[in-house]
Amino acid sequence: MGKLRHRSSLRLPLLFASFVKLEHSVFALPFAYAGAFLARNQIPGFWKLLWITLAMVAARSLAMGLNRLIDYRIDARNPRTAGRELPAGKLSVDTALAFLAISAALLAFSLYHLPRITWYLSPIVVAAFVIYPYTKRFTSLCHLFLVATIGLAPVGGWVAVSGRLAWKPFLLMAVVTFWIAGFDIIYASLDVDFDRSEGLHSLPASIGIGPSLWVTRAFHVLAVLLMLAVGRVEGLDGFYFAGVAVCAALLAYENAIVRPGDLSRVNTAFMTMNGIISVVYITFLTLDLVV
Repeated sequence: MGKLRHRSSLRLPLLFASFVKLEHSVFALPFAYAGAFLARNQIPGFWKLLWITLAMVAARSLAMGLNRLIDYRIDARNPRTAGRELPAGKLSVDTALAFLAISAALLAFSLYHLPRITWYLSPIVVAAFVIYPYTKRFTSLCHLFLVATIGLAPVGGWVAVSGRLAWKPFLLMAVVTFWIAGFDIIYASLDVDFDRSEGLHSLPASIGIGPSLWVTRAFHVLAVLLMLAVGRVEGLDGFYFAGVAVCAALLAYENAIVRPGDLSRVNTAFMTMNGIISVVYITFLTLDLVV
């Protein structure tokens, strides 16, 4: 009986974690740290990092939760996504709304402990969270709207430490923009037939998988070039540029394992490789700052 009660108490938190793909926080969080570290070329104190982390996790949970809620009827018609929590009935709409309210409250509480400017800028960020899920209904550039939300992570980290806006974190935002837009195009390749049948928009649905994968490769080359630009602008040294070289190699591998006629390794390219790239980037950046 005790084991059953324990499993029941864990069920809802695990459903929420799956609902927002909590493990995907590894994509944006390291770049938020990168913005925070580069704001003053040092690692902030424990409490500052804690509030940045909580704000980022809350913001991402809110963004993903909104995406899942707005799209759950579409997801229910897609065989690939019909098993997600809302369309499968594992979570109710009311429960999802309660989760969104909790995420918004945690975000507000975290921002209360950060510079006031983060609070003033937060409505822009939340508006982007609401707008993004609708973009696939009218534009094939929806991949770039996605990164308008996730790409704000390094800007948020910078502002949370410095207390002001500057142009430099937008260079990091550009890195995230082309990196994530590239792998989102790869991921969208899985739904080409469904998107076309539903009148939804994505680059693969509009121009085909093959040409779209070439756009991904171009975006990832730009991401690497922008990483190099960040290093030059910030006066970083050997560790950082070694990390960029590793990221470039990983991106090359990610693009090599996905082909128009073979999408069997898309999930490896999407989750595994991009999670590793994020960790590699922040690890080598941190080494450059502390060694």
